[in-house]
Amino acid sequence: MAAVAATLATAAMARQAGAAGDGGLSRLRETPEGRAISPDLVFQDAEGRETRFDAFRGRGLIVNFWATWCPPCVAEMPALDRTHAALARDGIEVLALSSDRGGRAQVEPFYQRTGLRHLAMWFDPRGATGRAFGIRGLPTTIILDRRGMEVARLEGEAEWDRPEMLAAIRRLVRGATPTTNST
Repeated sequence: MAAVAATLATAAMARQAGAAGDGGLSRLRETPEGRAISPDLVFQDAEGRETRFDAFRGRGLIVNFWATWCPPCVAEMPALDRTHAALARDGIEVLALSSDRGGRAQVEPFYQRTGLRHLAMWFDPRGATGRAFGIRGLPTTIILDRRGMEVARLEGEAEWDRPEMLAAIRRLVRGATPTTNST
């Protein structure tokens, strides 16, 4: 019940921010000093294999906590898919961590139905990674720089593929040398 209430509150915030016309950019809260994430955080890939954030060291990450039953989450997934495609050459990836307990059997048909082509399927079915990040509602998105430090977060839906949002993400993840040449 609390998760549903948090999701509804997050959706209300997103609607208010959307009215401002900035696609959510004004709700992107930077963490100037950066916040280290635990190396013990584990999530799963589409095959059910455990993965840690260390596997992405050297890349910028947009970690989106979402679920198929969450309307604002569903609404922003196409933009996240386009964002992943737009930022891949810059060494920045989107990890959409699904909270769906049905795992791949629930998420894969959603990806197919909505035409998501660029996002890999990642899972946090028990919510342990979300709890470790202090997620209060869905969707919540955390931006990690190339050192693996949390540098920003946004609660609620956003238009991730807007040019000004892409520019902000690029600026935020510049912490260390990229793994690919972005020139």
